Amino acid sequence: MGLFDRAVASVLPAVPRSVVKRVSAPYIAGPTLDDARRAVASLNTAGKCATIDVLGEEIHTAAEAQAIAAAYGDVFAAIGADGLDANVSVKLTGLGLKLDLELCRSLLEALVRDAGERGSFVRIDMEDASCVDDTLSLYRTLRGAGLDNVGIVLQACLKRTLTDIAELRDLRPSVRLCKGIYLEPASIAFQNPEVVQRSFVSCLEALLEGGSRVAIATHDELLLGESLERVASLRPEEYEFQMLLGVRERRATELVAAGHGVRIYVPYGQRWYEYSVRRLQENPSMAGTIAKATLGRLVGRG
Repeated sequence: MGLFDRAVASVLPAVPRSVVKRVSAPYIAGPTLDDARRAVASLNTAGKCATIDVLGEEIHTAAEAQAIAAAYGDVFAAIGADGLDANVSVKLTGLGLKLDLELCRSLLEALVRDAGERGSFVRIDMEDASCVDDTLSLYRTLRGAGLDNVGIVLQACLKRTLTDIAELRDLRPSVRLCKGIYLEPASIAFQNPEVVQRSFVSCLEALLEGGSRVAIATHDELLLGESLERVASLRPEEYEFQMLLGVRERRATELVAAGHGVRIYVPYGQRWYEYSVRRLQENPSMAGTIAKATLGRLVGRG
């Protein structure tokens, strides 16, 4: 990670909202549920399914957590009304994980039960390392209550993840496997990109050996190649690839054409600005790449 990348990330809060909006527009459906509905419908037409994320985990009150939960209810209603091929991803901090663990559990369970009644699925997103234990505990609690329409996310960058996979093996969990975007200390997370790649492959192999259905969430071409080798003998319904809205769209289309399931992560909501700045600050290399591309376009117009 270069000095330029870190410099760009450090000044993001001072960047005008209009600039951030232009930069982030391809990666966010928009501020409203109708924006998300249109984005998902377009993806479905292209043979891709979606997971919808309601932005706004930066909450401070129980009422805000309840509002996020209600918004997900609206998402499920929209999915059913439009016949969309989509499910949802939910960040537990948005349901009050840092405020009140019991409130979070209650809201999450109600959401998963609602989804189950509608024949849908909830993916519990994984956040920074301080959230991992509580997130996995809540996931296990839901599965223990007989709720199977719920999955989890594991991050290959964390040194604990292979142990977590072993401990979850009895549940045969549905897992989205990603590298992990949060900046964590070296004591708990791998720092070298090549080591993270090796960890990703090891985690994928462990999950597949344990009978998990894996959502392979990466834009890394090396990891896509390694993953394709390891799922070659599986039926299409036993795995899928996941990518972010607006990222490597051509590659996603190629995967669909080759017969692989592809799901696109579609965030929407009024908190688009906070989401955009946070994502870029969490990944300074992404901020630097976008800044360089933006500068290149500006120079090209000159």
